[in-house]
Amino acid sequence: MTQENQQSPEDQLKDQLDAEQQTQTGSASEIAAQTPEQLITELNQKLAEMQDNYLRAKAEGENIRRRAVEDISKAHKFAIEGFAENLVPVTDSLYAALNAEAVDAKAFKEGLEITLKQLLSAFEKGRMAEINPAVGDKFDPHHHQAIASVPSEQDPNTVVSVLQRGYSISERVLRPALVTVSAPQ
Repeated sequence: MTQENQQSPEDQLKDQLDAEQQTQTGSASEIAAQTPEQLITELNQKLAEMQDNYLRAKAEGENIRRRAVEDISKAHKFAIEGFAENLVPVTDSLYAALNAEAVDAKAFKEGLEITLKQLLSAFEKGRMAEINPAVGDKFDPHHHQAIASVPSEQDPNTVVSVLQRGYSISERVLRPALVTVSAPQ
């Protein structure tokens, strides 16, 4: 390796600063050789260039801000679009069930179960999950809402029955599950 490649970063920085200082000294002597009119003209050109660069940067910043606002607006406006597309087949199935001739209760129930599976699939694609605690689960106030407290053989503050399932979207509770809990004895 050469001596130049073995220099420390501090030495390299010092050499770079020395080179810049020599360049500035050269340009200072050039400035001294100019007439005041030439110097004013040159400085006015630099000022105009800097003003132009400033205005361009400012305009670019405004364009970026405007595009960001538009993107956020579109995201809010169409955020539900994917979820809605998954619900359309469920609606089609429900309309088909309403238009069908009621022949057999068993066939009607099977159709409803298929429609429910479609709906649950749409929920899953939309990152929506059911909150359905099992009987005997510990009461969780973050996911459950106790409607009543009833005497029970179970441990206190455990789920006795589920009155209505709850739902969450991406770990955030949309609606808590309505439950009855065992009363402390």
